[in-house]
Amino acid sequence: MSNRKKVLLKVIVLGDSGVGKTCLMNQFVSKKFTNQYKATIGADFQTKEVMVDNKLITLQIWDTAGQERFQSLGVGFYRGADCCVLVYDVTSPTTFKSLESWRDEFLIQSSPKDPENFPFVVIGNKIDLENRSITTKRAQSWCQSKNNIPYFEVSAKEALHVDEAFATVARNAQAQENEVELYNEFPDQIKLSPLPTSSSRQDNCGC
Repeated sequence: MSNRKKVLLKVIVLGDSGVGKTCLMNQFVSKKFTNQYKATIGADFQTKEVMVDNKLITLQIWDTAGQERFQSLGVGFYRGADCCVLVYDVTSPTTFKSLESWRDEFLIQSSPKDPENFPFVVIGNKIDLENRSITTKRAQSWCQSKNNIPYFEVSAKEALHVDEAFATVARNAQAQENEVELYNEFPDQIKLSPLPTSSSRQDNCGC
């Protein structure tokens, strides 16, 4: 009898509106792409099973709205996340500058046990376009300054490097879950006070 358990990992995808979060998720999960833009309202999620180091893992990928008015929904969606994907558009400097605030907002809303080492992955999307404005070096430099976040440049439209990026997402999310399980196996020590003597029990009677 196999003792393998099914592993469900929660992944949150964040970034400004229009950077291609939904397209990335659809390309990874369903191998589909559409040029028709439709803003995500609130949040949506899809699941996909992947193999990570010979272990079957189900990724529950949450696609959140990029509009500021929906950021207040974050607390419920962010809690319990095992990995966070930050997405920007390589042709849009504004979306790159927003990575900092998205990262900070996630850490505030999700309240992970170890925020310094929580797994993020940064994805620069739309490398198929010619009017690129954010260089690879600049993006890598930012990621290195944030505890060496893994960085991928992809094209959701042409399915370039999308699977590789999410393979790293799955692997890092799995590592995060293993650390949480290890943490939970060793609860805080409980200090037991010695039993009071008969005289002290009489003295403390009624307290």
